[in-house]
Amino acid sequence: MIAAATYLIDFFLPRFCPGCNKKLLPKEKPVCDECLSSLLVTDEEKLSSEFDKNFSSSNYVDDYFAAYIFEIDKTLQHIIHALKYKKQFKLGIFLGELIGEKVKALNWQFDLILPVPIHHLKKAERGFNQSDFLAKGLSKSLRIPYSTGFVKRTRHTDSQTRLNMKERSKNVADAFKVRKSKKVANKNILVVDDVCTTGATILECAKTLKNAGALRVFACTVGTTSFEQEYATFSQVHLLQE
Repeated sequence: MIAAATYLIDFFLPRFCPGCNKKLLPKEKPVCDECLSSLLVTDEEKLSSEFDKNFSSSNYVDDYFAAYIFEIDKTLQHIIHALKYKKQFKLGIFLGELIGEKVKALNWQFDLILPVPIHHLKKAERGFNQSDFLAKGLSKSLRIPYSTGFVKRTRHTDSQTRLNMKERSKNVADAFKVRKSKKVANKNILVVDDVCTTGATILECAKTLKNAGALRVFACTVGTTSFEQEYATFSQVHLLQE
């Protein structure tokens, strides 16, 4: 009966892979195997470079992991776009589970998973925070609790995409607040977001958590990219819209 219902739903509401737009089978993953295998996996050298560049100058982020390298107009960009702008919530949970399996190998010890929050006005406009679903998937994979209410974004900041590296740090300065300090005090915390470019947002969120008493803060994202690459992506889209 359940199988029949699944096929019936798939007939009327077919699913398509966000990477290649191929129709997915009823029980197939939200991203087809071919697209998953095409994603550029980060190696230790890349991760070390990203940590040194974005986080090593402070003591706020203890370690960083990104599953894949974000490439312009490639599969991962299409997947992230589907999550952020097409309300494919199950895709977010799936990506979180995917990251979770990779995080297990790092042997990080943490007590709580927190998504990087967005401002309530942006959440009202979009209807959701994509990182909430990543956190839910991570929690499911790692069997560690997550919360969406311990940290809030207190300022409606400008989009980071249009800003240079110094402007990004200034834009998110003091943009977060811990709502329940007792819940994060003396805890090791994993912060999750979709893509990391300069690390400014994650760094500010980690700073807020450390100032509230968190012992260690780890960070993970689906993808990592450079400032130059993200700016090129923005410029490419902007030109297409003109």
